[in-house]
Amino acid sequence: MNIIIVYTCRFKPIHIKLSSKVKIILPAFLFVFILSSCSLKGVIKYQDISYTNNIDHGDQFPNKSLNIFSPKKTKGQSDVLIFIHGGSWNSGKKEMYDFLGNRFARKGIVTVIIDYPLSPEYQVHQMALASAQAVKWTHQNISEYGGDPEKIFVSGHSAGGHLASLITVRDEYFDTLQYNNPIRGAVLIDAAGLDMKWFLEQMNYEPGTAYLETFTDSPEVWKDASPIYFLDEKDPPLLILMGDKTLPGIKLTTERFMEKYTEIVPEPDFYIQKGKKHKPMIVQFINTRNKVYDWILEFMSQ
Repeated sequence: MNIIIVYTCRFKPIHIKLSSKVKIILPAFLFVFILSSCSLKGVIKYQDISYTNNIDHGDQFPNKSLNIFSPKKTKGQSDVLIFIHGGSWNSGKKEMYDFLGNRFARKGIVTVIIDYPLSPEYQVHQMALASAQAVKWTHQNISEYGGDPEKIFVSGHSAGGHLASLITVRDEYFDTLQYNNPIRGAVLIDAAGLDMKWFLEQMNYEPGTAYLETFTDSPEVWKDASPIYFLDEKDPPLLILMGDKTLPGIKLTTERFMEKYTEIVPEPDFYIQKGKKHKPMIVQFINTRNKVYDWILEFMSQ
């Protein structure tokens, strides 16, 4: 495990006409100015921590790891956000989302970003079980990194949003791990696959295509991996974000999901972001002042 401490700061550019004497001392002045004006919100990054090495399920899992981004001055009571990356269930890696971990940690959230088994070598239920194992590991260990194990939330974009929602509303994965589900809530960011059964029936793909490598050729598996069919009043709360220019499949399945969800939660936390396509729904988090951070932090604080 590697540990990195990162300091980040923000300051506005200043435009001043300078004399020759001032120009000579300018570098030293700027150095002192930056040190004194930066927020210096330190973030500690813990890299490549294995969370799957104690899964007792034969050889069906590779060794997968996670990164943790923790506020340097956390007192062990910080909320925890576990993020599951997207990539159509067959691509992506945790390092691509360092920016997300750093930004949430700057806002006081201990952030865990995971890798998980990918298609075509692995299929959807193995991905979900690995994601649940990451949550279990986090619940058992996050206090060592400044997080509160009783305040664990999960999130994901695209395929990661699907996995986050699936392990939140379906008990099977934690039951398999013989562990009580500790998830307090889920943040779904332009989530794919919320009704994968309906979607695959509509698309009628030929066997062997990418989605069927992940979800198999079995309609029973499609239903078992579709969060919409497991919604009930006992579920943790959901914050659901969707771009109004997202992919048609995501828009249609999210609308079907919301129709069912509003039968259980009449006033859900659901935001449609105008002008946003699928990828910009996650890229927007590069902007630290993006209003979406406020929505998520408010949701987690309730």
